[in-house]
Amino acid sequence: MSNEYNNLAHQGLWKNNPAIVQLLGLCPLLAVSGTFINALGLGIATTIVLLGSNITVSLVKNFVPNEIRIPIFVMVIASFVTLIELLMHAYTFELYQVLGIFIPLIVTNCAIIGRAEAYASKNPVQFAAFDGLMMGLGFTFILVLLGGMREVLGLGTLFSGADLLFGDWAKNLTIEVYKTDANFLLAILPPGAFIGMGLIIAAKNLIDAAIAKRQEKNTNKVVQRARVTGTDI
Repeated sequence: MSNEYNNLAHQGLWKNNPAIVQLLGLCPLLAVSGTFINALGLGIATTIVLLGSNITVSLVKNFVPNEIRIPIFVMVIASFVTLIELLMHAYTFELYQVLGIFIPLIVTNCAIIGRAEAYASKNPVQFAAFDGLMMGLGFTFILVLLGGMREVLGLGTLFSGADLLFGDWAKNLTIEVYKTDANFLLAILPPGAFIGMGLIIAAKNLIDAAIAKRQEKNTNKVVQRARVTGTDI
């Protein structure tokens, strides 16, 4: 069982990350990642929807006819998105206004319906819940990484607008990385999102290549040692 949890964590956070490997949900990811807080707000909302929809789909999978499973899954996802919208209206209305249409558009995020269909509908509820959590955290990590990069480069700040998510007490959380008289517009505007995303994907590919090279080197050492000693691998 622990191996399954480890595999789900590795898949969601790194190997099969929905943002930089599956490249799902790119529209909201690129659109709202202008600041760290905007990205974090969308990431939290997406994670909650992923977690809730995976749990629900896993619980009802034996009661849903195969022919109408996709409409049922979409209805489940839409219900959780509506819940998130109502909560944001009540507690973080200004952040909801900033994120705008991209909160309702969580319904159309292929990463969510994809996990419901590919994993939650075929596995026990505890695994489905953990899968949703890991996929959501992986998506959120890339969101906040991209948002933080763009905010620092474009505005010279970090955690700007934290009060929109956490309340008035968080106004002092803003960090001024450097002072600037003019914003770096390339980082703030959509082209900056594409460039930043490309850099993150390139960095992941470099890390994967380095890990694969190290594993291959270690395997060759084991094989060579086995040949010298005459033992079986």
